[in-house]
Amino acid sequence: MPSLEAKALLSVALDLTTSLGAEDRYRRLLEAVRHVVPCDAACLMRYDDGVLVPLAAHGLAPEAMGRTFCARAHPRLDILCHAEAPVRFPPDTDLPDPFDGLLASDATSLAHVHACLGCPLRVEGALVGLLTADALDPRAFEGVDTETLSWLGALAGAAVRTSQLIDALEHSAERLGLVAEDLRRAADRERGADLLGTSPAMQKLRDEIALVGPSDLTVLITGETGAGKELVARAVHAASRRRGEPLLHVNCAALPESVAESELFGHVRGAFTGAEQSRPGKLEVADGGTLFLDEIGELPPSIQPKLLRALQEGEVQRVGADRSLRVDVRVVAATNRDIEKEVAEGRFRADLFHRLNVYRLAVPPLRERRRDIPLLAGHFCDAARARLGVGPVRISPAARELLLQGAWPGNVRELENTVFRMVLQASRGAPRGAPVVLEPAHLGGSLAAAAPPAQAAQGAGGGGGEAPPVEGATLHERVDAYQRDLIEEAVARHDGNWAAAARSLGMHRSNLHHLAKRLGLR
Repeated sequence: MPSLEAKALLSVALDLTTSLGAEDRYRRLLEAVRHVVPCDAACLMRYDDGVLVPLAAHGLAPEAMGRTFCARAHPRLDILCHAEAPVRFPPDTDLPDPFDGLLASDATSLAHVHACLGCPLRVEGALVGLLTADALDPRAFEGVDTETLSWLGALAGAAVRTSQLIDALEHSAERLGLVAEDLRRAADRERGADLLGTSPAMQKLRDEIALVGPSDLTVLITGETGAGKELVARAVHAASRRRGEPLLHVNCAALPESVAESELFGHVRGAFTGAEQSRPGKLEVADGGTLFLDEIGELPPSIQPKLLRALQEGEVQRVGADRSLRVDVRVVAATNRDIEKEVAEGRFRADLFHRLNVYRLAVPPLRERRRDIPLLAGHFCDAARARLGVGPVRISPAARELLLQGAWPGNVRELENTVFRMVLQASRGAPRGAPVVLEPAHLGGSLAAAAPPAQAAQGAGGGGGEAPPVEGATLHERVDAYQRDLIEEAVARHDGNWAAAARSLGMHRSNLHHLAKRLGLR
Protein backbone atom coordinates (compact mmCIF):
# COMPACT_ATOMS: atom_id res chain seq x y z
CA MET A 1 0.00 0.00 0.00
CA PRO A 2 1.35 3.44 -0.85
CA SER A 3 2.21 5.55 2.17
CA LEU A 4 0.23 8.65 3.09
CA GLU A 5 3.19 10.81 1.95
CA ALA A 6 3.33 9.02 -1.41
CA LYS A 7 -0.39 9.56 -1.96
CA ALA A 8 -0.02 13.25 -1.16
CA LEU A 9 2.86 13.66 -3.61
CA LEU A 10 0.91 11.77 -6.27
CA SER A 11 -2.08 14.07 -5.84
CA VAL A 12 0.15 17.13 -6.39
CA ALA A 13 1.64 15.55 -9.52
CA LEU A 14 -1.80 14.67 -10.91
CA ASP A 15 -3.04 18.23 -10.28
CA LEU A 16 -0.37 19.48 -12.70
CA THR A 17 -2.22 17.75 -15.56
CA THR A 18 -5.73 18.91 -14.68
CA SER A 19 -7.60 22.08 -15.67
CA LEU A 20 -7.62 23.77 -12.29
CA GLY A 21 -7.71 27.45 -11.50
CA ALA A 22 -4.73 28.90 -9.66
CA GLU A 23 -6.59 29.21 -6.33
CA ASP A 24 -7.79 25.59 -6.45
CA ARG A 25 -4.34 24.35 -7.44
CA TYR A 26 -2.69 26.17 -4.53
CA ARG A 27 -5.34 25.06 -2.04
CA ARG A 28 -4.93 21.39 -2.99
CA LEU A 29 -1.15 21.78 -2.81
CA LEU A 30 -1.34 23.00 0.81
CA GLU A 31 -3.65 20.10 1.66
CA ALA A 32 -0.95 17.73 0.38
CA VAL A 33 1.67 19.60 2.44
CA ARG A 34 -0.35 19.04 5.62
CA HIS A 35 -0.44 15.31 4.93
CA VAL A 36 3.34 15.22 4.60
CA VAL A 37 4.28 17.83 7.23
CA PRO A 38 2.30 17.95 10.52
CA CYS A 39 2.12 21.73 10.79
CA ASP A 40 -0.07 24.34 12.42
CA ALA A 41 0.60 26.90 9.67
CA ALA A 42 1.83 26.72 6.08
CA CYS A 43 2.30 29.32 3.36
CA LEU A 44 2.99 29.15 -0.36
CA MET A 45 4.62 32.31 -1.74
CA ARG A 46 5.58 33.59 -5.19
CA TYR A 47 9.02 35.18 -5.61
CA ASP A 48 9.02 38.42 -7.59
CA ASP A 49 12.28 40.38 -7.78
CA GLY A 50 13.19 40.14 -4.10
CA VAL A 51 9.61 40.28 -2.86
CA LEU A 52 7.57 37.29 -1.68
CA VAL A 53 3.82 37.40 -2.32
CA PRO A 54 1.54 34.91 -0.50
CA LEU A 55 -0.47 32.74 -2.87
CA ALA A 56 -2.18 30.45 -0.35
CA ALA A 57 -1.97 29.88 3.39
CA HIS A 58 -3.20 27.53 6.11
CA GLY A 59 -3.47 28.47 9.76
CA LEU A 60 -2.56 32.12 9.24
CA ALA A 61 -4.72 35.17 9.96
CA PRO A 62 -6.59 36.57 6.91
CA GLU A 63 -4.45 39.72 6.83
CA ALA A 64 -1.39 37.61 6.03
CA MET A 65 -2.66 37.18 2.48
CA GLY A 66 -2.73 40.95 2.00
CA ARG A 67 0.93 41.43 2.88
CA THR A 68 4.14 41.14 0.94
CA PHE A 69 7.50 40.15 2.42
CA CYS A 70 10.83 41.60 1.37
CA ALA A 71 13.27 38.70 1.52
CA ARG A 72 16.17 40.83 2.77
CA ALA A 73 14.10 42.15 5.67
CA HIS A 74 13.33 38.63 6.98
CA PRO A 75 16.43 36.51 7.73
CA ARG A 76 14.63 33.16 7.54
CA LEU A 77 13.11 33.99 4.15
CA ASP A 78 16.45 35.30 2.90
CA ILE A 79 18.15 32.04 3.86
CA LEU A 80 15.50 30.03 2.05
CA CYS A 81 15.80 32.17 -1.08
CA HIS A 82 19.52 31.38 -1.30
CA ALA A 83 19.17 27.69 -0.39
CA GLU A 84 19.27 24.84 -2.90
CA ALA A 85 17.51 22.29 -0.67
CA PRO A 86 14.91 22.26 2.14
CA VAL A 87 16.02 24.03 5.33
CA ARG A 88 15.06 23.08 8.92
CA PHE A 89 15.60 25.88 11.41
CA PRO A 90 16.61 24.95 14.98
CA PRO A 91 13.60 25.31 17.31
CA ASP A 92 15.54 27.69 19.54
CA THR A 93 17.03 29.88 16.78
CA ASP A 94 17.25 33.60 17.45
CA LEU A 95 16.07 34.44 13.90
CA PRO A 96 12.62 36.12 14.00
CA ASP A 97 9.79 34.31 12.27
CA PRO A 98 8.24 36.38 9.44
CA PHE A 99 4.76 35.12 10.41
CA ASP A 100 5.06 36.07 14.07
CA GLY A 101 1.79 37.75 15.06
CA LEU A 102 -0.04 36.28 12.07
CA LEU A 103 -0.88 32.81 13.42
CA ALA A 104 -4.66 32.41 13.45
CA SER A 105 -4.85 30.34 16.63
CA ASP A 106 -2.42 32.36 18.75
CA ALA A 107 -0.91 35.60 17.46
CA THR A 108 2.14 35.39 19.77
CA SER A 109 2.98 31.69 19.51
CA LEU A 110 5.64 31.96 16.80
CA ALA A 111 7.68 34.32 18.94
CA HIS A 112 8.52 31.36 21.19
CA VAL A 113 10.34 28.10 20.52
CA HIS A 114 8.67 26.22 17.68
CA ALA A 115 9.43 24.03 14.66
CA CYS A 116 10.03 25.75 11.32
CA LEU A 117 11.11 24.57 7.89
CA GLY A 118 11.02 25.83 4.35
CA CYS A 119 11.60 24.70 0.76
CA PRO A 120 12.94 26.91 -2.03
CA LEU A 121 10.86 26.31 -5.16
CA ARG A 122 13.13 26.28 -8.19
CA VAL A 123 12.37 25.55 -11.83
CA GLU A 124 15.39 25.08 -14.11
CA GLY A 125 17.54 26.69 -11.42
CA ALA A 126 15.44 29.85 -11.12
CA LEU A 127 13.66 30.65 -7.86
CA VAL A 128 9.89 30.91 -8.37
CA GLY A 129 8.72 30.83 -4.75
CA LEU A 130 8.93 29.44 -1.24
CA LEU A 131 6.97 26.88 0.78
CA THR A 132 7.10 27.32 4.57
CA ALA A 133 5.64 25.34 7.48
CA ASP A 134 5.47 26.08 11.22
CA ALA A 135 4.41 23.90 14.14
CA LEU A 136 3.97 24.88 17.79
CA ASP A 137 5.49 21.53 18.84
CA PRO A 138 9.30 22.01 18.56
CA ARG A 139 9.73 18.27 17.71
CA ALA A 140 6.91 18.09 15.12
CA PHE A 141 9.17 17.83 12.05
CA GLU A 142 11.69 15.32 13.37
CA GLY A 143 10.03 12.44 11.55
CA VAL A 144 9.70 14.22 8.20
CA ASP A 145 11.94 12.67 5.55
CA THR A 146 14.29 15.15 3.83
CA GLU A 147 13.97 13.42 0.46
CA THR A 148 10.19 13.63 0.70
CA LEU A 149 10.51 17.36 1.37
CA SER A 150 12.70 17.71 -1.73
CA TRP A 151 10.10 15.93 -3.85
CA LEU A 152 7.38 18.09 -2.37
CA GLY A 153 9.39 21.24 -3.11
CA ALA A 154 9.99 20.18 -6.72
CA LEU A 155 6.30 19.46 -7.31
CA ALA A 156 5.26 22.70 -5.59
CA GLY A 157 7.67 24.66 -7.78
CA ALA A 158 6.22 23.03 -10.88
CA ALA A 159 2.70 23.87 -9.67
CA VAL A 160 3.58 27.54 -9.13
CA ARG A 161 5.33 27.75 -12.49
CA THR A 162 2.41 26.06 -14.26
CA SER A 163 -0.07 28.48 -12.70
CA GLN A 164 2.14 31.44 -13.66
CA LEU A 165 2.26 30.27 -17.27
CA ILE A 166 -1.51 29.73 -17.34
CA ASP A 167 -2.12 33.17 -15.82
CA ALA A 168 0.26 34.76 -18.34
CA LEU A 169 -1.52 33.04 -21.22
CA GLU A 170 -4.93 34.08 -19.91
CA HIS A 171 -3.71 37.65 -19.44
CA SER A 172 -2.29 37.68 -22.96
CA ALA A 173 -5.50 36.26 -24.39
CA GLU A 174 -7.55 38.84 -22.48
CA ARG A 175 -5.29 41.64 -23.69
CA LEU A 176 -5.43 40.46 -27.29
CA GLY A 177 -9.20 40.14 -27.03
CA LEU A 178 -9.50 43.73 -25.83
CA VAL A 179 -7.12 44.85 -28.57
CA ALA A 180 -9.23 43.06 -31.19
CA GLU A 181 -12.39 44.67 -29.82
CA ASP A 182 -10.86 48.15 -29.97
CA LEU A 183 -9.56 47.54 -33.49
CA ARG A 184 -12.98 46.37 -34.60
CA ARG A 185 -14.61 49.49 -33.20
CA ALA A 186 -11.96 51.64 -34.79
CA ALA A 187 -12.57 49.98 -38.16
CA ASP A 188 -16.28 50.77 -37.84
CA ARG A 189 -15.46 54.43 -37.17
CA GLU A 190 -12.89 54.75 -39.89
CA ARG A 191 -13.68 56.22 -43.31
CA GLY A 192 -10.36 55.52 -44.89
CA ALA A 193 -7.01 55.82 -43.19
CA ASP A 194 -5.22 58.10 -45.66
CA LEU A 195 -4.69 61.82 -45.25
CA LEU A 196 -6.10 63.09 -48.53
CA GLY A 197 -5.11 66.42 -50.02
CA THR A 198 -2.48 68.08 -52.16
CA SER A 199 -2.68 71.58 -50.68
CA PRO A 200 0.44 73.16 -49.14
CA ALA A 201 -1.16 72.93 -45.69
CA MET A 202 -1.62 69.16 -46.03
CA GLN A 203 1.85 68.66 -47.44
CA LYS A 204 3.30 70.53 -44.46
CA LEU A 205 1.28 68.33 -42.09
CA ARG A 206 2.56 65.16 -43.79
CA ASP A 207 6.14 66.41 -43.47
CA GLU A 208 5.62 67.04 -39.75
CA ILE A 209 4.15 63.55 -39.27
CA ALA A 210 7.08 61.98 -41.10
CA LEU A 211 9.43 63.86 -38.77
CA VAL A 212 7.81 63.12 -35.41
CA GLY A 213 6.38 59.66 -36.20
CA PRO A 214 9.57 57.60 -35.68
CA SER A 215 10.74 59.68 -32.70
CA ASP A 216 8.43 58.13 -30.05
CA LEU A 217 7.76 61.60 -28.60
CA THR A 218 4.37 62.40 -27.07
CA VAL A 219 2.26 64.28 -29.62
CA LEU A 220 -0.56 66.77 -29.07
CA ILE A 221 -2.87 67.18 -32.07
CA THR A 222 -4.97 70.35 -32.20
CA GLY A 223 -7.68 71.32 -34.66
CA GLU A 224 -11.36 72.05 -35.09
CA THR A 225 -14.07 69.43 -34.81
CA GLY A 226 -14.21 67.22 -37.88
CA ALA A 227 -10.83 68.31 -39.25
CA GLY A 228 -9.39 64.79 -39.13
CA LYS A 229 -7.42 64.61 -35.88
CA GLU A 230 -7.98 60.87 -35.52
CA LEU A 231 -6.58 60.24 -39.00
CA VAL A 232 -3.51 62.26 -38.03
CA ALA A 233 -3.09 60.11 -34.90
CA ARG A 234 -3.28 56.97 -37.04
CA ALA A 235 -0.72 58.41 -39.43
CA VAL A 236 1.65 59.15 -36.52
CA HIS A 237 1.29 55.57 -35.29
CA ALA A 238 1.80 54.17 -38.82
CA ALA A 239 5.02 56.19 -39.15
CA SER A 240 6.36 54.94 -35.79
CA ARG A 241 8.36 51.88 -34.82
CA ARG A 242 5.26 50.71 -32.94
CA ARG A 243 3.15 50.30 -36.07
CA GLY A 244 3.09 46.50 -35.60
CA GLU A 245 1.54 46.95 -32.14
CA PRO A 246 -1.99 48.13 -31.31
CA LEU A 247 -3.27 51.69 -31.55
CA LEU A 248 -6.05 52.03 -28.98
CA HIS A 249 -8.56 54.88 -28.89
CA VAL A 250 -10.09 56.51 -25.81
CA ASN A 251 -12.66 59.28 -26.18
CA CYS A 252 -12.12 61.31 -23.01
CA ALA A 253 -15.30 63.30 -23.65
CA ALA A 254 -17.35 60.10 -23.39
CA LEU A 255 -15.80 59.00 -20.06
CA PRO A 256 -17.97 59.69 -17.00
CA GLU A 257 -15.78 60.61 -14.04
CA SER A 258 -17.03 57.54 -12.16
CA VAL A 259 -15.52 55.10 -14.67
CA ALA A 260 -12.67 57.14 -16.19
CA GLU A 261 -10.02 55.84 -13.78
CA SER A 262 -11.02 52.21 -14.29
CA GLU A 263 -11.13 52.67 -18.08
CA LEU A 264 -7.63 54.12 -18.23
CA PHE A 265 -5.88 52.23 -15.44
CA GLY A 266 -7.99 49.10 -14.91
CA HIS A 267 -9.22 47.59 -11.65
CA VAL A 268 -8.93 44.45 -9.53
CA ARG A 269 -11.77 42.22 -8.53
CA GLY A 270 -13.85 43.71 -5.73
CA ALA A 271 -12.33 47.20 -6.08
CA PHE A 272 -15.82 48.69 -6.26
CA THR A 273 -19.43 47.62 -6.56
CA GLY A 274 -19.85 45.69 -9.79
CA ALA A 275 -16.14 44.84 -10.20
CA GLU A 276 -16.79 41.10 -10.41
CA GLN A 277 -13.46 40.37 -12.10
CA SER A 278 -10.13 42.07 -12.63
CA ARG A 279 -9.74 44.09 -15.82
CA PRO A 280 -6.74 45.86 -17.35
CA GLY A 281 -7.07 49.50 -18.36
CA LYS A 282 -6.35 50.99 -21.76
CA LEU A 283 -2.82 52.06 -20.74
CA GLU A 284 -2.02 48.46 -19.81
CA VAL A 285 -3.67 46.95 -22.88
CA ALA A 286 -1.75 49.35 -25.15
CA ASP A 287 1.60 48.24 -23.68
CA GLY A 288 4.15 48.32 -26.50
CA GLY A 289 1.83 50.30 -28.76
CA THR A 290 0.15 53.70 -28.94
CA LEU A 291 -2.75 55.11 -26.93
CA PHE A 292 -4.80 57.85 -28.62
CA LEU A 293 -6.50 60.10 -26.05
CA ASP A 294 -9.10 61.97 -28.08
CA GLU A 295 -10.65 65.15 -26.65
CA ILE A 296 -8.04 65.22 -23.87
CA GLY A 297 -9.33 68.62 -22.78
CA GLU A 298 -12.46 66.86 -21.49
CA LEU A 299 -10.54 64.57 -19.12
CA PRO A 300 -12.00 64.87 -15.59
CA PRO A 301 -9.75 66.94 -13.27
CA SER A 302 -9.54 64.11 -10.72
CA ILE A 303 -7.92 61.83 -13.32
CA GLN A 304 -5.40 64.34 -14.66
CA PRO A 305 -2.77 63.89 -11.88
CA LYS A 306 -2.95 60.10 -12.23
CA LEU A 307 -2.41 60.33 -15.97
CA LEU A 308 0.50 62.70 -15.37
CA ARG A 309 2.14 60.16 -13.05
CA ALA A 310 1.64 57.39 -15.60
CA LEU A 311 3.32 59.51 -18.28
CA GLN A 312 6.18 60.56 -16.01
CA GLU A 313 6.93 57.22 -14.37
CA GLY A 314 5.77 54.76 -17.02
CA GLU A 315 3.71 52.99 -14.35
CA VAL A 316 0.00 52.31 -13.89
CA GLN A 317 -1.83 51.06 -10.83
CA ARG A 318 -5.18 49.36 -11.15
CA VAL A 319 -7.99 50.62 -8.95
CA GLY A 320 -7.84 48.60 -5.72
CA ALA A 321 -4.36 47.18 -6.39
CA ASP A 322 -1.42 47.65 -4.02
CA ARG A 323 1.29 47.43 -6.68
CA SER A 324 2.11 49.32 -9.86
CA LEU A 325 2.80 47.84 -13.28
CA ARG A 326 5.35 49.19 -15.72
CA VAL A 327 4.07 49.93 -19.21
CA ASP A 328 5.70 51.12 -22.41
CA VAL A 329 3.08 53.23 -24.19
CA ARG A 330 3.34 56.13 -26.59
CA VAL A 331 0.60 58.67 -25.97
CA VAL A 332 -0.93 60.75 -28.74
CA ALA A 333 -3.55 63.24 -27.52
CA ALA A 334 -5.96 65.47 -29.41
CA THR A 335 -8.22 68.38 -28.55
CA ASN A 336 -10.44 70.91 -30.31
CA ARG A 337 -10.24 73.29 -27.37
CA ASP A 338 -7.94 76.25 -26.84
CA ILE A 339 -5.84 74.21 -24.43
CA GLU A 340 -3.66 77.14 -23.34
CA LYS A 341 -6.83 79.00 -22.33
CA GLU A 342 -8.02 75.95 -20.41
CA VAL A 343 -4.71 75.91 -18.52
CA ALA A 344 -4.84 79.66 -17.82
CA GLU A 345 -8.36 79.36 -16.42
CA GLY A 346 -7.46 76.39 -14.22
CA ARG A 347 -9.54 73.74 -15.98
CA PHE A 348 -6.52 71.76 -17.18
CA ARG A 349 -3.31 71.05 -15.28
CA ALA A 350 -0.33 73.00 -16.58
CA ASP A 351 2.12 70.17 -15.80
CA LEU A 352 0.01 67.63 -17.69
CA PHE A 353 -0.30 70.04 -20.63
CA HIS A 354 3.49 70.42 -20.85
CA ARG A 355 3.90 66.63 -20.60
CA LEU A 356 1.50 66.16 -23.53
CA ASN A 357 2.68 69.14 -25.58
CA VAL A 358 6.09 67.72 -26.44
CA TYR A 359 5.40 68.01 -30.18
CA ARG A 360 2.30 69.69 -31.55
CA LEU A 361 0.58 68.97 -34.83
CA ALA A 362 -2.02 71.52 -35.96
CA VAL A 363 -4.61 70.10 -38.37
CA PRO A 364 -5.73 72.83 -40.80
CA PRO A 365 -9.48 73.47 -41.16
CA LEU A 366 -11.05 72.71 -44.52
CA ARG A 367 -11.50 76.41 -45.36
CA GLU A 368 -7.70 76.78 -45.38
CA ARG A 369 -7.25 74.03 -47.95
CA ARG A 370 -10.16 74.45 -50.35
CA ARG A 371 -8.21 73.02 -53.26
CA ASP A 372 -8.52 69.63 -51.48
CA ILE A 373 -12.34 69.72 -51.52
CA PRO A 374 -12.79 68.10 -54.98
CA LEU A 375 -10.36 65.33 -54.05
CA LEU A 376 -12.11 64.68 -50.74
CA ALA A 377 -15.54 64.85 -52.36
CA GLY A 378 -14.48 62.28 -54.95
CA HIS A 379 -13.22 59.97 -52.20
CA PHE A 380 -16.51 60.27 -50.33
CA CYS A 381 -18.44 59.62 -53.55
CA ASP A 382 -16.65 56.28 -53.88
CA ALA A 383 -17.33 55.48 -50.21
CA ALA A 384 -21.00 56.36 -50.61
CA ARG A 385 -21.26 54.22 -53.73
CA ALA A 386 -19.91 51.22 -51.83
CA ARG A 387 -22.06 51.72 -48.73
CA LEU A 388 -25.31 52.66 -50.50
CA GLY A 389 -24.98 50.16 -53.35
CA VAL A 390 -25.55 52.68 -56.16
CA GLY A 391 -23.95 53.06 -59.57
CA PRO A 392 -21.01 55.31 -60.48
CA VAL A 393 -21.23 58.70 -58.77
CA ARG A 394 -20.30 61.93 -60.53
CA ILE A 395 -20.37 65.55 -59.35
CA SER A 396 -21.64 68.15 -61.79
CA PRO A 397 -19.42 71.23 -62.27
CA ALA A 398 -22.08 73.48 -60.74
CA ALA A 399 -22.33 71.27 -57.64
CA ARG A 400 -18.55 71.09 -57.40
CA GLU A 401 -18.28 74.89 -57.43
CA LEU A 402 -20.87 75.17 -54.68
CA LEU A 403 -18.91 72.68 -52.58
CA LEU A 404 -15.83 74.85 -53.12
CA GLN A 405 -17.75 77.91 -51.91
CA GLY A 406 -19.05 76.31 -48.70
CA ALA A 407 -18.04 77.64 -45.27
CA TRP A 408 -17.70 74.07 -43.84
CA PRO A 409 -17.68 74.86 -40.10
CA GLY A 410 -17.80 71.08 -39.53
CA ASN A 411 -14.77 70.60 -41.79
CA VAL A 412 -14.08 67.27 -43.50
CA ARG A 413 -16.71 65.42 -41.46
CA GLU A 414 -19.39 67.88 -42.60
CA LEU A 415 -18.25 67.51 -46.22
CA GLU A 416 -18.45 63.74 -45.91
CA ASN A 417 -21.98 63.87 -44.49
CA THR A 418 -23.04 66.33 -47.19
CA VAL A 419 -21.73 64.12 -50.01
CA PHE A 420 -23.48 61.06 -48.57
CA ARG A 421 -26.77 62.96 -48.37
CA MET A 422 -26.34 64.20 -51.95
CA VAL A 423 -25.70 60.68 -53.22
CA LEU A 424 -28.76 59.39 -51.40
CA GLN A 425 -30.93 62.20 -52.81
CA ALA A 426 -29.55 61.86 -56.33
CA SER A 427 -30.07 58.08 -56.37
CA ARG A 428 -33.79 58.42 -55.62
CA GLY A 429 -35.64 56.51 -58.31
CA ALA A 430 -32.48 55.75 -60.31
CA PRO A 431 -32.26 52.22 -61.79
CA ARG A 432 -29.84 49.96 -59.96
CA GLY A 433 -26.32 50.42 -61.29
CA ALA A 434 -27.20 53.57 -63.25
CA PRO A 435 -24.83 56.56 -62.96
CA VAL A 436 -25.70 59.04 -60.22
CA VAL A 437 -24.97 62.71 -60.92
CA LEU A 438 -24.86 65.14 -58.03
CA GLU A 439 -26.44 68.49 -58.84
CA PRO A 440 -26.88 71.73 -56.81
CA ALA A 441 -30.50 70.76 -56.11
CA HIS A 442 -29.26 67.73 -54.12
CA LEU A 443 -27.26 69.88 -51.70
CA GLY A 444 -30.09 71.22 -49.59
CA GLY A 445 -29.77 73.93 -46.97
CA SER A 446 -27.69 77.05 -47.38
CA LEU A 447 -25.48 75.62 -50.10
CA ALA A 448 -28.45 74.91 -52.36
CA ALA A 449 -29.77 78.42 -51.74
CA ALA A 450 -26.54 79.77 -53.21
CA ALA A 451 -26.97 77.85 -56.47
CA PRO A 452 -27.04 80.12 -59.57
CA PRO A 453 -30.18 80.54 -61.64
CA ALA A 454 -30.48 78.76 -64.95
CA GLN A 455 -27.97 79.90 -67.49
CA ALA A 456 -29.23 82.78 -69.55
CA ALA A 457 -29.43 82.30 -73.25
CA GLN A 458 -25.99 82.67 -74.67
CA GLY A 459 -25.17 84.79 -77.68
CA ALA A 460 -25.44 83.11 -81.02
CA GLY A 461 -22.41 82.19 -83.01
CA GLY A 462 -19.37 80.11 -82.36
CA GLY A 463 -17.49 82.62 -80.24
CA GLY A 464 -19.32 82.03 -76.97
CA GLY A 465 -21.60 83.86 -74.57
CA GLU A 466 -21.31 87.23 -72.96
CA ALA A 467 -19.60 87.52 -69.59
CA PRO A 468 -21.97 88.43 -66.74
CA PRO A 469 -21.72 92.00 -65.50
CA VAL A 470 -19.27 92.47 -62.66
CA GLU A 471 -21.47 94.96 -60.81
CA GLY A 472 -23.89 93.00 -58.61
CA ALA A 473 -22.77 89.61 -59.94
CA THR A 474 -22.79 86.59 -57.63
CA LEU A 475 -19.60 84.73 -56.75
CA HIS A 476 -20.68 81.85 -58.99
CA GLU A 477 -21.21 84.21 -61.92
CA ARG A 478 -17.82 85.82 -61.41
CA VAL A 479 -16.15 82.38 -61.33
CA ASP A 480 -17.93 81.48 -64.58
CA ALA A 481 -16.77 84.71 -66.18
CA TYR A 482 -13.19 84.12 -65.11
CA GLN A 483 -13.26 80.56 -66.48
CA ARG A 484 -14.68 81.79 -69.82
CA ASP A 485 -11.90 84.33 -70.15
CA LEU A 486 -9.21 81.71 -69.41
CA ILE A 487 -10.64 79.20 -71.87
CA GLU A 488 -11.12 81.76 -74.67
CA GLU A 489 -7.59 83.05 -74.17
CA ALA A 490 -6.11 79.52 -74.22
CA VAL A 491 -8.04 78.48 -77.34
CA ALA A 492 -7.06 81.70 -79.13
CA ARG A 493 -3.43 81.28 -78.12
CA HIS A 494 -3.39 77.79 -79.68
CA ASP A 495 -5.19 78.88 -82.88
CA GLY A 496 -8.43 77.07 -82.07
CA ASN A 497 -6.72 73.78 -81.05
CA TRP A 498 -8.84 72.62 -78.10
CA ALA A 499 -6.56 69.66 -77.26
CA ALA A 500 -3.55 71.99 -76.93
CA ALA A 501 -5.65 74.46 -74.92
CA ALA A 502 -6.71 71.67 -72.55
CA ARG A 503 -3.05 70.65 -72.03
CA SER A 504 -2.06 74.24 -71.27
CA LEU A 505 -4.87 74.49 -68.70
CA GLY A 506 -3.94 71.16 -67.08
CA MET A 507 -7.24 69.55 -68.01
CA HIS A 508 -8.36 66.50 -69.90
CA ARG A 509 -9.76 67.44 -73.34
CA SER A 510 -13.20 65.93 -72.66
CA ASN A 511 -13.46 67.80 -69.34
CA LEU A 512 -12.63 71.06 -71.11
CA HIS A 513 -15.32 70.40 -73.72
CA HIS A 514 -17.91 69.71 -70.99
CA LEU A 515 -16.98 72.88 -69.12
CA ALA A 516 -17.00 74.97 -72.27
CA LYS A 517 -20.43 73.62 -73.18
CA ARG A 518 -21.80 74.53 -69.75
CA LEU A 519 -20.31 78.02 -70.04
CA GLY A 520 -21.89 78.48 -73.44
CA LEU A 521 -18.61 78.55 -75.37
CA ARG A 522 -19.51 75.59 -77.62
